[in-house]
Amino acid sequence: MKVKAFKGFLFILIAAIASFATLRSAPYLTLEYLQASQADLQTYRTQNLGFAELIFFLIYTVTTAISLPGAAILTLAGGALFGIFTGTILVSFASTLGATGSFLIARYLAKDWAQEKFKKSFQKINQGFEAEGEMYLFSLRLIPLFPFFAVNAMMGLTKMSPWKFYWVSQAGMLPGTIAYVWAGEEVSQLTSLRGILSPSLLLAFTALGFVPWVMKAFLTKWKTRQLYSGFKKPKQYDYNLLVIGAGAAGLVSTAIARAVKARVAIIEKHKMGGDCLNFGCVPSKVLIHYAKHAPKLSYSEIHKKIHEVIGKIEPHDSVERFTRLGATVIKGDAQVLSPWEVQVGDQTLTAKNLIIATGAEPFVPKIPGLEKVSYVTSETLWDLSALPGKLLIVGGGPIGCELAQAFAKLGVQVQLVEKGPRILSGDVPEASHVISEALTKDGVRLHLNSDLVEFKSERTAVLRKESGILELEFDKVLIAIGRKPRVAGFGLEALGVKVDSRGRIERNAFMQTNFPNIYVCGDVTSELQLTHMAGHQAWYASVNALFGRFKMFSEDSKVIPKCTFTSPQVASVGLGPDKAREQHGDIEVTRFMMDDFDRAICDQSPEGFIEIVTPKNSDQILGVTIVADHAGELIAEYALAMKWKLGLKKILATVHAYPTWSDANKLAALEWQRKKAPQKILKWLEKYHDWQRN
Repeated sequence: MKVKAFKGFLFILIAAIASFATLRSAPYLTLEYLQASQADLQTYRTQNLGFAELIFFLIYTVTTAISLPGAAILTLAGGALFGIFTGTILVSFASTLGATGSFLIARYLAKDWAQEKFKKSFQKINQGFEAEGEMYLFSLRLIPLFPFFAVNAMMGLTKMSPWKFYWVSQAGMLPGTIAYVWAGEEVSQLTSLRGILSPSLLLAFTALGFVPWVMKAFLTKWKTRQLYSGFKKPKQYDYNLLVIGAGAAGLVSTAIARAVKARVAIIEKHKMGGDCLNFGCVPSKVLIHYAKHAPKLSYSEIHKKIHEVIGKIEPHDSVERFTRLGATVIKGDAQVLSPWEVQVGDQTLTAKNLIIATGAEPFVPKIPGLEKVSYVTSETLWDLSALPGKLLIVGGGPIGCELAQAFAKLGVQVQLVEKGPRILSGDVPEASHVISEALTKDGVRLHLNSDLVEFKSERTAVLRKESGILELEFDKVLIAIGRKPRVAGFGLEALGVKVDSRGRIERNAFMQTNFPNIYVCGDVTSELQLTHMAGHQAWYASVNALFGRFKMFSEDSKVIPKCTFTSPQVASVGLGPDKAREQHGDIEVTRFMMDDFDRAICDQSPEGFIEIVTPKNSDQILGVTIVADHAGELIAEYALAMKWKLGLKKILATVHAYPTWSDANKLAALEWQRKKAPQKILKWLEKYHDWQRN
């Protein structure tokens, strides 16, 4: 017999037994029967004490396990027959054992089905129970307004372990058990169950359900006091907010603080604007622009243009601008002395809240022989005044791919080494394939599944590939395998600010570190090291820091677009197909190819596609990947739609100008709609039109 069939048979059998037992036991599981039979039952108990206790224990356990009504009457009977001490022991263990049985029955019969059917809902439930499961269950056990059989079944559908369910249930049901058993001793005085289930008693138990949460709040406050106990809190502060780091996250935090008239200081030891302005987004996009549109221009001219553009954008992030906004800008090395004090040079500044926005820096691996090689990173690359003849790039992520293609278009012999089986591993495989072809077409030689074993000499690298050992010659090496959070050097370790296994500062959903008044945002904490992500997090950090006593805002990062500026570009938002299946079950993938798109044909850029992931039989958008020229601009419409839950039908109903690149979004939505066309109705319509012509 198949498992599903057996589960169905077992469910029917248990339901039948429960129904039969309910009908058979209905006259006996009443207060009237208990009161009328109390003398006879007590006589039997006196004559057969051990056996009576065993029978009572088994009846109670089975009744609870198969969710029969009457647990309240049996609890009273426990008090009436065995007294408060023995009755409490019997009822406590029998009820918990039976509840665990009910829990296991629900788990075996329905957990897999429920987890799959309601995958999205249970994903949140599972996360909540993983963090606070014991607290939730303990509270439900203390509140008799929630039927215990329903709690048993509901918990069985979660991923809580049976042992954890057992001991939390044992502890949570004990107060109620004692109250009911004690009332059972006075069962002859009761006229109805209302004597126990009175509004005042129910209210008391409901209030008791909040005890664990009150205790949790108390413990949290106590731990916080312990955390701060070694530091002297200032009686007053110089600033409402002190921001360390003047990159995207720090500058946005400062601007928001000044917009609401808070007194704020921002500290930066290097360049205002951080990595994005000086070493990342801005210079790389200027390089990509000239490599694509003016590849014959000398590199000295391109180098000059790069720094001219930086100079034009620089005033947006400058000391002068933020001083005009009313912020105090301090140049220097920040050292955090306490949760409220930061030292810069010979001055010590105090603030009610701190924001750590120190960003990230290129990660340079320990490769034998690297110390004798002339290498650059994404930060030092822009100091080059001349192009190398042969460039070896280590790393096939967005930075490596963008720069590999740009330098290849400028005439450099580029070789790119990637340890994994494909470049752009964070994007869908089809996107990697298109960009691999584009890089190869532009002259980049790709080495995939390749380990860089050592640098044999100043101009020779040794690779280990599946085919064997390969030596590569180069003039310059670009290390582009990722960026690491910039945590060290600010006194955070000595203070006790927690860092996770990947070197990022730990935070909660409100952007707080383990010190509640120290907030963090940007690349130093974010999994997505993107300028717009840093600015997004900065809003939560600054607003919570300044107004958290009234309301705390939980970070919402479900809809964050990203873009790799190769040619064609690769942009995405939301979930790819694999993760969408994990979280939502059945999905549909719709793909619109750019070689069939008028504007792409006009611009001689037919490479790429738009891939849209939706739930089965729904137009709601779970994720989108676009590989095309201007993909970074096209993705914005989908990000907007996902943020405000506008489906593909809304995009399809929106008029897009022709012939614009954005019209591709509407055509992709039309591709999704075509798959929904009712074929049977269309056949009847064809017959109708034939009839009309005749």
